[in-house]
Amino acid sequence: MTSTPAIAPRISRRFDGLRASGEMGIVSYITAGDPTIPATLKFVQALAGAGADVIELGVPFSDPLADGPTIQRASERALKSGTTLHDVLGLVRQIRNSQGAAAEVPVVLFSYYNPILQMGLEEFATAASSVGADGVLVTDLTPEESEQYRRALAAHHLDTIFLAAPTSDDDRLQRISAVSSGFLYLISRTGVTGARDVLPEDLPALLRRARGFTHLPVAVGFGISLPGHVSVLGGLADAAVVGSALVSEIERATATDPSPSAINAAAAALSAKIRSLKAAARTGLSRRRGVIYD
Repeated sequence: MTSTPAIAPRISRRFDGLRASGEMGIVSYITAGDPTIPATLKFVQALAGAGADVIELGVPFSDPLADGPTIQRASERALKSGTTLHDVLGLVRQIRNSQGAAAEVPVVLFSYYNPILQMGLEEFATAASSVGADGVLVTDLTPEESEQYRRALAAHHLDTIFLAAPTSDDDRLQRISAVSSGFLYLISRTGVTGARDVLPEDLPALLRRARGFTHLPVAVGFGISLPGHVSVLGGLADAAVVGSALVSEIERATATDPSPSAINAAAAALSAKIRSLKAAARTGLSRRRGVIYD
């Protein structure tokens, strides 16, 4: 069994706390800059205040092939508002300087590789660390091509989070686990991101197989949107990743009216969504003890 120890203290501390309380974590994804950077700051504060355990900030990209239509539209809106990787890094600094739970919530930058390469690996790693990011997930970077990237991030104490898919065989899972730190992101289904009504029947078997290759926490994403999903994952996964369901709330409230009142309404909807998911994580099937991932 192969694993890479977590580097960034905030991520490992958060999962240690969840394990101690027997609670499933909620990883919340939103696209930075949708509809604006100041609005995203308000959304992160709402998510963290409602109990989100990790925040994934999506860096908008012009060709988001791994994303479904909801997140693609969010990326388009963010790009239209002029959001760049530099802006997203500046947002992380604002999050760290804010009040309340947001100041200490773990933040993962979720990006395609091209914006990072355009900035330069060393410049990106230095900047991400200095503003207070905790980890990075590059959706289109394979373990085989990641050595330089991992070396740059590790030098700046940033976790490298990789995706594992249902199609990954055992050799692939072992390789992905070997280069991951912070947590392992396990995709629940093939295809693109997007909310679903029902989780795949073979997901428990996939989770058991993944645990055979890592002691890191395992977070399950793609299709997670309902409290019932979180409840079903209890005792199987260490966290649920919720993305499209949150981005949909933002779109519903602000796509045609990005006014302050609409942004406040979106923040309230995000808070309510996370509170319902965290309630499921603290009760029912999600309440569990003794899951070991150290």
